[in-house]
Amino acid sequence: MKQIIIFCTALLISTISHAQFEISASGGYAIGSAGMKIGEKQSASSIENTYGSYGEGLNAQLRGTYFFNEHIGADLSLGYLHGDDQTVSKVRLTGFEVDAIARARAFGAAASLVYRFNPNVYTRLGALVKLGGKTEAVVHQKANFTQAEADAFGVPFGSYTETSYVEDYHGHFPLGFIAAIGYRHQLNAKFSLFIEAEYYGISLKRKDSEIKEFNTNVVLPDGTVAVSGLYSLDNLPTGVNRTTTYVDDLPSDNTDTSKELSVKVPYSSFGINFGIIYKFKRKTEHKQ
Repeated sequence: MKQIIIFCTALLISTISHAQFEISASGGYAIGSAGMKIGEKQSASSIENTYGSYGEGLNAQLRGTYFFNEHIGADLSLGYLHGDDQTVSKVRLTGFEVDAIARARAFGAAASLVYRFNPNVYTRLGALVKLGGKTEAVVHQKANFTQAEADAFGVPFGSYTETSYVEDYHGHFPLGFIAAIGYRHQLNAKFSLFIEAEYYGISLKRKDSEIKEFNTNVVLPDGTVAVSGLYSLDNLPTGVNRTTTYVDDLPSDNTDTSKELSVKVPYSSFGINFGIIYKFKRKTEHKQ
């Protein structure tokens, strides 16, 4: 027992003497790595799927890394994703047009093990979670009046409704994984620059959504707004729900339009990050 205690004590002292703490800040861009169907494009002659990932876009990270020895360490990072616009719906039919895009605005965190092959090359592998944020859908719709509708509103034939709204989607707590390989270049005793290739593997299961903005105008053929705010957030048209809940099952005779079947949306991505590292001095270095 005494020998075990001596050995463990010696190992702990050795680990602490080689321990090193670093902080880093980085920014980068990621592209979708596992494009899944997220929408459709429709015209009078065809229907086309659109594929993508909400993980595509600009990101920024702040990371703290603790090395137990010259090779092995652990890090905790916080990040923000400013996702690119993804086409959810694009419709071009006679008398009816839709342009709908969605984009991620998300905060996440990751905990990883780090292995340093040498002073320059390292790799990371760990778990990734989304802490907060949303998938924001921005929709613009134009629908021409029929003759009967134009007569009912007292406007010329060729008039139309123009609707714009914003809907925020939220998801259940997700868990994914992260892998990266990087190269660092030391500038001096404290600062280094680095570049790394990073992979995120994660999907988000929808939980609920809420319409945040809504407006419908009646527009004349010459573009003049005849009726402003025909519908609004406080006066939604029949069949449009301000909030929607996503569930795993619904009865076959369901009539509650505020509930829909849940789906998983992709956030996986492959990106390149550039950043700077600040290294704190070891205790042994202060004594020198």
